[in-house]
Amino acid sequence: MERVDISLLGRDYSLACPPSEKARLLEAVKLVDQRMQAIKGSGRVSGNERIAVMAAIQIASEFLSAKAPDGPLANVAFGDFKRKIEDMHAMMDDVIEPSGTSR
Repeated sequence: MERVDISLLGRDYSLACPPSEKARLLEAVKLVDQRMQAIKGSGRVSGNERIAVMAAIQIASEFLSAKAPDGPLANVAFGDFKRKIEDMHAMMDDVIEPSGTSR
């Protein structure tokens, strides 16, 4: 593991990550810091913790609505895909263990 010093919204942090993942980590830090700076600059949210939570929610929402670049699932957002898998698991659970019966 390698120690990586970063800064988010003017506060310094030390993180540990494998050397092979350092570039991706720094890219993620840059994205999070940019998002936090934008939220702070809007003046609608105050307090670093609230700003961090809002940034996390925005990034998670974008991730869940992102779509695969190509292939058979290119028109399905990750969040929709995850929900479909969860629905299929629930259906299989109902078939394998019908309600009201026990093993």
